[in-house]
Amino acid sequence: MKKTSLFVVGFVLVVSLFLGASFSQAQTYPRYPIQFIITLAPGDGLDVTGRAIAEQLGKILETPVVPMNKPGGGGTVGVDYVVKGKKDGYNILYSNSSLIYTYALNPEIVPYNPFQDLEPLCLSGSVPLLIAVQAESPWKSFPELIDYMKKNPGKIRGSSSGIGSIGHFCYEVIRMETGAGITMIPYKGAMPGFTAFLGGHVEVAVPSLTIVSPHLASGKVRVLLTSKKIPEHPHIPTLTELGYKQDMPSVWNAAFVATGVPDSVKKILDSAFEKSIKTPDVANIMQKIGYVQDYRTGEELKKSMREEYAIIKKISKTVGPIAK
Repeated sequence: MKKTSLFVVGFVLVVSLFLGASFSQAQTYPRYPIQFIITLAPGDGLDVTGRAIAEQLGKILETPVVPMNKPGGGGTVGVDYVVKGKKDGYNILYSNSSLIYTYALNPEIVPYNPFQDLEPLCLSGSVPLLIAVQAESPWKSFPELIDYMKKNPGKIRGSSSGIGSIGHFCYEVIRMETGAGITMIPYKGAMPGFTAFLGGHVEVAVPSLTIVSPHLASGKVRVLLTSKKIPEHPHIPTLTELGYKQDMPSVWNAAFVATGVPDSVKKILDSAFEKSIKTPDVANIMQKIGYVQDYRTGEELKKSMREEYAIIKKISKTVGPIAK
């Protein structure tokens, strides 16, 4: 009888210590500096917004949140670092939508599965992509451009930052929705592609607002379509506003932790991220570099990621060059 009682007491003590330790960890997180892994190089929009958010996170969590750039491999270097790190909440990933594009197009070489190896914390903001034409062109609206393309197949060329880029997928969504195709001409980056457009080498470009704004203000460029509504330019329509089912993709930025991080820690981070992203300082920085503040919870982001992934796979099956 005594042995049984001693066993029960011992078991209760072990369980209590375990639960107490878990509770203590949740209560004291974070106990030391957090690494904030940014998957692109310093100076990129992802980096600029990431550093602004990290600064606010540090204030809210009352511990240093240290930005660390780990560019390379289309973002895979930074993602892999977080996925293979400790599952304790001290490595936070800040990446953009290339996360799922890279995986969708090259699953055999990407060392992670974003839907299994990562847990979304939130989406912070989006970069709308635009369909731009020269101001002297005959197309005053997107329907006029589509009408011309249907009557003149193959005549409209569009620059992008490369095969498989999000800009390329914008053109393919247009093809899928309207039945009219833009012949994509790849360039080594967004700026080279836009420069080619300004030089008349292509008729259409798919820039961000930051790139196009000076030329829009000077009257040299006309924007016919946007992937997401822009508060400063409410007159520019989206595809869904024009009656189509699917909008072009935007570039989004989001925060993740590796799968396996305790729920208690994620709950603390969820709250801190929402407060950080909604501060005036972060909102002002996003606006200055052409972002739309577009906070969404981790669950909302997970749902939209799966929907976007399905569209990428659908398009990549019908268009040969994207899948290569």
